[in-house]
Amino acid sequence: MCTVGLCYVFRIILVTTVLLGIRDTAGVSLPCNARSFGTGNSVCVCNATYCDTVPPLPVLTAGQVAVYTSSQAGGRLAYSATNTSTASAGSVYEILRNKTKQTIIGFGGAFTDAAGINIASLPKGAQDRLLRSYFAPEGIEYNIGRVPMGSCDFSTHQYSYDDVDGDFALKSFALAPEDLKYKIPYIQQAQNLTGHKLRLFGSPWSAPAWMKTNKNMTGNGTLIGQPGGPYYKTWANYFVRFLQEYQAHNISFWGLTAQNEPTDGYIYKHFFQAMGFTPEQQRDFIKLDLGPALHNNSFQDVKLMILDDNRLLLPYWAEKVLSDPEAAKYVSGIGIHWYIDEFSPVVALDFTHQEYPDKFILATEATVKVVKIGVWEHAQSYASDILDDLNHWVTGWTDWNIALSTIGGPNWVHNLDNSPILVNATSQEFYKQPMFYALGHFSKFLPPGSVYLEMSAPSPSPYVKAAAFMRPDSHIAVVLLNMDHNPVALSLKDGSVYINIRLPAFSLKTVIWK
Repeated sequence: MCTVGLCYVFRIILVTTVLLGIRDTAGVSLPCNARSFGTGNSVCVCNATYCDTVPPLPVLTAGQVAVYTSSQAGGRLAYSATNTSTASAGSVYEILRNKTKQTIIGFGGAFTDAAGINIASLPKGAQDRLLRSYFAPEGIEYNIGRVPMGSCDFSTHQYSYDDVDGDFALKSFALAPEDLKYKIPYIQQAQNLTGHKLRLFGSPWSAPAWMKTNKNMTGNGTLIGQPGGPYYKTWANYFVRFLQEYQAHNISFWGLTAQNEPTDGYIYKHFFQAMGFTPEQQRDFIKLDLGPALHNNSFQDVKLMILDDNRLLLPYWAEKVLSDPEAAKYVSGIGIHWYIDEFSPVVALDFTHQEYPDKFILATEATVKVVKIGVWEHAQSYASDILDDLNHWVTGWTDWNIALSTIGGPNWVHNLDNSPILVNATSQEFYKQPMFYALGHFSKFLPPGSVYLEMSAPSPSPYVKAAAFMRPDSHIAVVLLNMDHNPVALSLKDGSVYINIRLPAFSLKTVIWK
């Protein structure tokens, strides 16, 4: 029993909590509940009753500018307002409205078994807040989701959808318990949350072991026989069955990649699920098997992507596949991963686009291999790579697992990774890392249909990366990254007006005006 005074306090707390929940769902921003993991390393902590949200973009009139800032010092998509000016203050970056390039497809992450397992470990309220953080209007508004076709290393064991040897008719094909428990429910929830259409694409890691030369889902192995043969035909039909089974759960796929990291299947004793394709094998598989199977089963509108591997293989891989018009007619785009980008000249993306301007380039996987909680460097690495890609014809960027444990799993071969959101099941909470907010600077403010605008900067800062876009609502959005330990002053020039910006040390800004 409480005293009158204490009861009154409890009632105030209860009413405030309820009102906060109402304001949360209404889109009014809630601040980060910060927790430090060392100097300069912090996360925003969320649980079943509280999670920060992103300040909504206000209605802007001429001369008004919205600014969102994240930094090593602690800002997390913090909103501020400014106005245009008639004079510059710092290096000038001029937006060239009449020089446009690619159109944005989107940004997102992957619905892996590991992600689902971690989400399921949280109380229902925390699960909802985690998914809302990614997909809802008060979150960072992901519109892309990658879905492994069967198991991958971020599963708890190896499995396929048909392990019956010799089942060329795929009579035993069935989705796995993992699909039904850890993928489909959260995909459905994300679909209901997003303000955009959720563009899903599927990627296979390996065919069933009985279809492969090494009789194993891991290791160095390929499909038995040659493109056009029974194993390749069956594998193509496997894609069709995957799409059909998900359709039965009201989930349609926007795209597919022909194979995750096809070079992995040629690595001796590769330690998790993989299957090898040369570019010539992929070309002929698409031409003779996969392309016709998709088109003959009413999936001709699904966007088929080649490569789905490191950009170091460009433009070579694209040339081998797309120089064949019979293969090229089935292909919509090229998927790239960010691994070893430091050894891969970004100009390869320009060459690839110049050769095949009708095929989009989409970044389909990225992750940090070292699990360190709350470090800004990982956010900077993400933002730097995204900006490099966007400045060289890439149409969007897909992170890997949307949620992992605090040690970066589960992963059946202990190939642990970091993630923008880490789940602490013991304390029934999750941590939104700086990477999460770095991704939000793009996914939140560059909706599908945004068009890249070139910029001119006669004296750019060597520590600043930038990219500009015209959004579908005719607002201009510029993303700026400062990689220096000192602040940087610069001006964005749009026609006769300037937006004067100060970038704090180690920071990201998204600047938006009408």
